[in-house]
Amino acid sequence: MKKTLVKLFGLFVVICLTAAPLQAQQRTKFGTDKRHKIAKRVKFKTSDEKIRWKMVMPWTKGLLFYDIAVHFADSVRLASAGRLDIKPFSAGEMVPAMQAFDAVAKGSAQVGHDFPGYWKGKNEAFVAFASVPFGLDGEGYNIWLYEKGGIEMLQELYGQFNLFALPGGQLGQEMGLFSNKRATKFQDFKGMRIRTPGWFMDIMNNLGASVSPLPGGEVYLALERGVIDAAEFSSPAINYPMGFDEITKYAIQPGVHQPGIQCALFFNKDAYAKLPEDLKWIVDIAAKETQLWSYNWINSLNAEAIRRFSENVEIVKMDKETLVSFRKTTKEYLEQVKAKFPFVKKVLDSQEQFIEEYAVWREARSGATPWPYETYISGKTTE
Repeated sequence: MKKTLVKLFGLFVVICLTAAPLQAQQRTKFGTDKRHKIAKRVKFKTSDEKIRWKMVMPWTKGLLFYDIAVHFADSVRLASAGRLDIKPFSAGEMVPAMQAFDAVAKGSAQVGHDFPGYWKGKNEAFVAFASVPFGLDGEGYNIWLYEKGGIEMLQELYGQFNLFALPGGQLGQEMGLFSNKRATKFQDFKGMRIRTPGWFMDIMNNLGASVSPLPGGEVYLALERGVIDAAEFSSPAINYPMGFDEITKYAIQPGVHQPGIQCALFFNKDAYAKLPEDLKWIVDIAAKETQLWSYNWINSLNAEAIRRFSENVEIVKMDKETLVSFRKTTKEYLEQVKAKFPFVKKVLDSQEQFIEEYAVWREARSGATPWPYETYISGKTTE
């Protein structure tokens, strides 16, 4: 009798465990992979055509941005077994740095890599696809671009210039200012001579700073000679070879001007349209792989770079009141930009809507930041 009861209990457990998934799902499936239907029935064949493309960019070979562009070209070459061979040309090898955009639009080269903010003069909205002060971080850009209509707006913008575009590298948050003046409060930045480009340049000028968008190659000398008091350029790993810590005393954090550095790949529309279907999919998947790899790669390097910086400069943090004041000033400025440029409004409204929607999950999940054990138990539970 006892053995029979044990067997019956075991059978009952098996039935419960088997039925559990069916019992638990009270609603229809939540979310779908839109690509699945396309992949389920592939209607094209592998092409045998060999295609050679040229790739231009604003990067010199010493910058990690260049490596990201090359990584994409390598991924395409590997996945296509060399059928699509993209040859990278660094800045100046084929065209000057800031002529890469026009070269691809005209068809002199078939593909380019960029930081979209460089093309602010062509359309103000390019900045929103590069980085927005107090805007999307790396996680936010990835979700907004791939799931909330960001790619469609990116392609709408580049499409006005005979280009097809894809996200092409997410490098996370930038460092703040390397400075010879210690600034942690809002008023400390008034009168400072600063290097920063884009919308943050306007914001800092409105605050009372004196700002210049010096090219990256001129920043070191300007800091060393005292022409400027402070400068930002990029992420820790990209900044480290530039040696700013040799000639400054402080690194003022956080980098509120660029919470997420977003790069893009852009293709001549006619060249892209002529690609066989299988190669178009390889380009698409290689771009996504580059987006993922770049974020992981750069942040792994950032951890080591910031450790090295801390040996030479004092890393100081702006206080909470200062960050709130900067946020308010930024909001006022961006509302003015949106009022002047309808497409900027369209893009920023979309990003801000996503930020609002995502805030519920950010709050719910907070408190699980993976700090070292001693840091966490000391009371620092959030980032």
